[in-house]
Amino acid sequence: MAGGNHTNSFEFLLWGLSERPEQQHILFLLFLWMYVITVAGNLLIVLAIGANKHLHTPMYFFLASLSCADILFTTTTVPKALVDIHTMRRSISYAGCLTQLYFFLTFGDMDIFLLATMAYDRFVAICHPLHYTMIMNFQRCIFMVIACWTLTNFVAMTHTFLIFRLSFCSKKTIPDFFCDLGPLMKVSCSDTQVNELVLLFLGGAVILIPFLLILVSYIQIVSAILRVPSTQGRLKAFSTCGSHLSVVALFFGTLIRAYLCPSSSSSNSMVEDTAAVVMYTVVTPLLNPFIYSLQNKDMKEALVRLFRGTVSFLRGQ
Repeated sequence: MAGGNHTNSFEFLLWGLSERPEQQHILFLLFLWMYVITVAGNLLIVLAIGANKHLHTPMYFFLASLSCADILFTTTTVPKALVDIHTMRRSISYAGCLTQLYFFLTFGDMDIFLLATMAYDRFVAICHPLHYTMIMNFQRCIFMVIACWTLTNFVAMTHTFLIFRLSFCSKKTIPDFFCDLGPLMKVSCSDTQVNELVLLFLGGAVILIPFLLILVSYIQIVSAILRVPSTQGRLKAFSTCGSHLSVVALFFGTLIRAYLCPSSSSSNSMVEDTAAVVMYTVVTPLLNPFIYSLQNKDMKEALVRLFRGTVSFLRGQ
């Protein structure tokens, strides 16, 4: 049995992405490609915003923060999964598992809070345009991001500590390709009632409160846009929110399927749950840069300038 003071040699086994040997090579190449594209795409977003003074606004400051969080979020799980696929060794130490859990929760929750912050920014910009620069000043933007980081660390530390106090029997197999709250509670030999209650109330609040704030913000935004007299004005206002709405729908849709939809312990359900978690942890951060660059004219122009500047620099070397 392994608990808070029996951690030196204890290891978990990860179920992984697939048990079929013939699929391992394809999965390795697929996840390697997705990870490289995710990091490169989000890094380009950050560099384009940093290099273009016209994008030094609260909206793009929060977008750059979201891209950084997505890079860290994906890096928490995918490199370990790639190593496991390549070496065919799916074990993870107790300390490594808790560390991965902590950072996964931190960066995952950071995405949720940043999406809510971005919705508030759009609400102020569209519903209170005359007061926008005063309300969303630089100091307040910094404070909001720091507050997001503080909240996510508090939530992650709470869940990680509660997992730390549990006991685990023998070499249990975690039914996932990384350490997450639900799968860890399933393989525990201890009473997980406290963990489940905290997950229900604290975890539910982390998902539902930001989601409701986003919903209320966009109800106000849509109401304000519909009062704009000109069609061109309405289209311009909607265009500034389209990218964010697409990301919110994709993120919360996959999040709800991964964590709020019940599943059985059958093999088919495990495959479906793994697919849902992959959508939430890997595919969503992969698609975010494409959504923002394809639907946002300013981002497209900034990326073009970044590429041109890079090409000119390389030619001059």
